[in-house]
Amino acid sequence: MEKKTVLTKIGIPRAMSYYNNFLFYYGFFKSLGVEVVLSDKTTTATINEGTKYVVSDTCFPIKVYAGHVINLLNKGCDVIFVPSIQSTGYKVNNCSKIRGLPEIIRNIINRPFIMIEPTLDKTENIGLYDFCKNTACQLGITDTKEIKKAMDAGWEMYNSFMEMTKSGISYNEALNNALNGKFVKKSVDIVKPLSVVIMAHGYNLFDERISLNLIKKLEKMGVKVYTSLNISREQQQEALKKLGEIQYWANELELTGCAAHYLLNKKVDGIIALSAFGCGPDSLMVDEISHHCKEKGMPLIHLTIDEHTGEAGFITRIEAFVDMLMRKKRNTLIQNAKPKAKADIINIKKEKILTGSAK
Repeated sequence: MEKKTVLTKIGIPRAMSYYNNFLFYYGFFKSLGVEVVLSDKTTTATINEGTKYVVSDTCFPIKVYAGHVINLLNKGCDVIFVPSIQSTGYKVNNCSKIRGLPEIIRNIINRPFIMIEPTLDKTENIGLYDFCKNTACQLGITDTKEIKKAMDAGWEMYNSFMEMTKSGISYNEALNNALNGKFVKKSVDIVKPLSVVIMAHGYNLFDERISLNLIKKLEKMGVKVYTSLNISREQQQEALKKLGEIQYWANELELTGCAAHYLLNKKVDGIIALSAFGCGPDSLMVDEISHHCKEKGMPLIHLTIDEHTGEAGFITRIEAFVDMLMRKKRNTLIQNAKPKAKADIINIKKEKILTGSAK
């Protein structure tokens, strides 16, 4: 019997599920003795390259993903991990493009390479073990104990990352800590005059080129930023239930579940919805949260991004939203203050509030 070849190197596009699941993937492949090669960080060139391969009305994240696949091929990596994540729970589905990602890549990129394409579909009882076993088998690894051990290693890295982000550590810092085997929890939570929660998919928010560094821009304005990584999945599910909504989309919790949590606990001054232009599921989820925000008097702004988004206009909209939140908060303080304190609050300069020097 001919011995099956074992593949020892795999490329992972720095897009789509990378931003949610990379630590699990990395721990899993490392345990199996498979070297992980990442595509370079997203640039305008990456976006332009991916755009060449798809029709114009294809959603922005898929264009970016295609660009990252090309980047890996240009780096000489000819084994690429392209999972099909159909559903993450019974009838909790992903959009058609995420479900059909391997087929899309296969049909638009006419270059020779090996695609590792496992399927996760809990609606059809294809769970995570099946997903991982399928992945390993496509690499030429069939030992059951080895696969289970690799899954444990993946979960260990993923859970470490999630615990750090829930404590308040930034995405990038938690990622680097987990990759280097460090576990650090944030001991001090810096209080800022304003706070917002960003409801967005990880691949839109944590890719600094796609989001145009939205988090850093807000922090420079003196705004405390929360994301879905700061709370647990259970908290997101509970908040969604309290709003009388159900989870339909696989990645809905990081949008509506996250926004619902902060909307209900009144911990933030506003909500920022960040989504790719033309995304059908996102438009439904943002509309759903907008309805509840109107009911509860919570300001919300919807920012859309695509390959043509200009940074100047993007910044202007953010600044206007922050300024509106500041005026709203100052008016609320005035209304609730004792008469003697009202004059002092009215005279507080905006720049003092934004720098956190006013109390």
